Amino acid sequence: MSGTRGTRVLVLNSGSSSVKYQLLDMGGGGRLALGLVERIGEQSSRLKHTPLATGGEAREWTGPIADHDAALKAVAEELARDGLGLDSPELAAIGHRVVHGGQTFTEPTVIDEAVLAEIERLIPVAPLHNPANLTGIRTARALRPDLPQVAVFDTAFHTTMPESAARYAIDVEIADAHRIRRYGFHGTSHAYVSRATAKLLGKDPSEANVIVLHLGNGASASAVRGGKCVDTSMGLTPLEGLVMGTRSGDMDPAVIFHLMRVGKMSTDEIDTLLNKKSGLIGLCGDNDMREIRRRIDEGDERAQLAFDIYIHRLKKYIGAYCAVLGRVDAIAFTAGVGENAAPVREAAVAGLEQLGLLLDAELNAVRGDEPRLISPANSRVAVAVVPTDEELEIATQTYALVGEESN
Repeated sequence: MSGTRGTRVLVLNSGSSSVKYQLLDMGGGGRLALGLVERIGEQSSRLKHTPLATGGEAREWTGPIADHDAALKAVAEELARDGLGLDSPELAAIGHRVVHGGQTFTEPTVIDEAVLAEIERLIPVAPLHNPANLTGIRTARALRPDLPQVAVFDTAFHTTMPESAARYAIDVEIADAHRIRRYGFHGTSHAYVSRATAKLLGKDPSEANVIVLHLGNGASASAVRGGKCVDTSMGLTPLEGLVMGTRSGDMDPAVIFHLMRVGKMSTDEIDTLLNKKSGLIGLCGDNDMREIRRRIDEGDERAQLAFDIYIHRLKKYIGAYCAVLGRVDAIAFTAGVGENAAPVREAAVAGLEQLGLLLDAELNAVRGDEPRLISPANSRVAVAVVPTDEELEIATQTYALVGEESN
């Protein structure tokens, strides 16, 4: 890194009506601040800011925030109150989470007009995410046009998948014409967790084969061989794969035709059904695993069935990825459910002893913020809980790239 450049990176995750942010000091200072702006465009917009560097209390206020420009200006004001303003010479770059990079972007990329144009061209395959990501980028560039801005893509980690895993078995010319293939998502999390798991095992990432289970409201699995993704559960969109909070995951595509022909549902209605009204919430009316477990403890049969379907799909992917990898060194649970729901981890591994998977009940019951093993010493395959840190991963990739660019 150039001696004249600072060591701070601001990470922005811009949604359609929200902005999540963290300011990190890559010179060893850790997290300096974090926050969230939500309900952008409403009269009841909300900003919550936590100044970690000063150890101060979180600040929160509500009021109208018209657009992303106003949201980022509000964030800048909150940071400035802590002496961490966007005009600080210590700020080296801004890193942006971008959901879809297609086949074009295989690594973090410094943003220019050509990059923006390509992200925009990919909107048809990420209509819910890329427009919001673009808005955040354009707003941040307007606020600090002199500052390097870097796009870190959710799909990039999965671009190492072989064609045998990435292609669907449909007409090749049609697939290529419409960019239909399996891209995968949650890539920054899978990259971070697979490396952290290898470290936990005392291995170099290039030597470790890891199955990563990112289980949040959105959920995905990946098979990582020697630090490179060779398969992942999400596909063209984040709808494919595991049962999720509100998404169906895998199903027969003919269900869609049936709903159109027999149910007389429109494309948009089916899209809403499968993305927002399916998964756990469609099965039992709840998408919070804590509430589902509470209902199960009270004897609720619908909650039990939803949990069983969730676990059944999860086991299928664990088994499939054991087959894909051949040798598995570890399975890592991460994200909100993966890190906190001990019953999910227990049920996912139960009965898989023949695959070398064992769980220590006492270790599994322990909660913590650090990467840890929850398998006994005699387990052929390590089972781990590894808290994900997508913001740190984005900041690390951004800082490394800006350092390369400045040399």
